[in-house]
Amino acid sequence: MCRGLATLPATCLKSAKDIKHKISFLLQKPEHHTSHQSQIKEKNYAAAAQSGPTAAEVKKWKESFNHVITSEMGRTVFGNFLKSEYSKENLDFWVACEVYKKSAPSKMANRSKQIYQQHVEADATNEVNLDAATREETKKNVENPCPCCFDEAQQMIYTLMEKDSYRRFLNSKLIQDLTRTTAAQEKKERKISDSAKNGQALTGGA
Repeated sequence: MCRGLATLPATCLKSAKDIKHKISFLLQKPEHHTSHQSQIKEKNYAAAAQSGPTAAEVKKWKESFNHVITSEMGRTVFGNFLKSEYSKENLDFWVACEVYKKSAPSKMANRSKQIYQQHVEADATNEVNLDAATREETKKNVENPCPCCFDEAQQMIYTLMEKDSYRRFLNSKLIQDLTRTTAAQEKKERKISDSAKNGQALTGGA
């Protein structure tokens, strides 16, 4: 036969109440945990978004080659594309020329020879596609190095990339995928921003 609660010892009643309280707490905890996970997910998404190009950057790259090559992120993405075409030496040469122009005068002689040997002379390790006249002119310039001794060769490679590689880059799967992912990223960020604004409005109105 069942006995009434009144006949149970006080310690048993207290234990029963403690168990009931713990069960109630555990039933509420998953909701808090889910909310916490959602916040962490949003923070991780924002951090990941910062590591890649934005939708605005990709849009700029489609407008002109100059936007690609003067952007650090643009050069990284374009460089990855050039790797797939086995022509990254063109971008490497262009960047090396930009760095060279900013070199101290005392370092130009050594640095110009390195660039010439690596990219310009016939059968160089990472030889770029220059005509014979430009190659010969650059060779003479390196003998008396100055900030502009690679200008003609650099411009020729810039034009080659702009007229050739850049056009294929615009039609590549790489840029198409980036367009889709950055658009989705932008949409996600707007949603998060709108949610935050709505939350602030509700808090302010409370």
